[in-house]
Amino acid sequence: MDEVILIDKPDGITSFGVVARVRRVLKERVGSKVKVGHTGTLDPFATGLLILLAGKATKRSNEFLKKDKEYEAEIFLGSTSTTGDPEGEISQVSDKVPSLEEIESVCSEFVGEISQKVPAFSAVKINGQRAYQLARSGKEVDTPTRKVTIYSIEILSYNYPVLKIKTFVSSGTYIRTLGEDIGAELKTGAYLTALRRTKIGDYSVSDAVKLDDFMNS
Repeated sequence: MDEVILIDKPDGITSFGVVARVRRVLKERVGSKVKVGHTGTLDPFATGLLILLAGKATKRSNEFLKKDKEYEAEIFLGSTSTTGDPEGEISQVSDKVPSLEEIESVCSEFVGEISQKVPAFSAVKINGQRAYQLARSGKEVDTPTRKVTIYSIEILSYNYPVLKIKTFVSSGTYIRTLGEDIGAELKTGAYLTALRRTKIGDYSVSDAVKLDDFMNS
């Protein structure tokens, strides 16, 4: 049981939760414990491609960590969230309705190498603790700034207040932060209401199995 497993993660579950379920299924199949790990998390509200490694394949994790990724995101304009997604505290910011031309212009400004502030609600370690653990306990979190590359941003649809984009980015890019930064530049505020990872390197979500189907296979 040494394999690469492509899972189409549903929303409402952590990446660790997916790993635990897959591990349980593999244990039932082979009759003994199977080591399983993921190669990059998705937030609970996010869906899409999750690459899991089972058995001796877990030793190949470094092959997957720095691959470029493609996402589809739904950005809600006019409000902000303390977490950058639907799970945070939502605050209205502005009634401004930007034009499609204005949105296209702002999105183009983010294409290329940019500096991005790691969100407080992230798994990055600050003095040995996960940033999100500190943030949830009410502590002020000073996260680092990273250089990332946005290769492209394609506007899929725009019907205020909902903007849908597809973006191809380097490893380590936070799409929640990209959505927030677009909202800040538009002076509307913004947060993500949906996020779907569609590709990791040459791996596509179209080749992945839905978690429920894997559990029942």
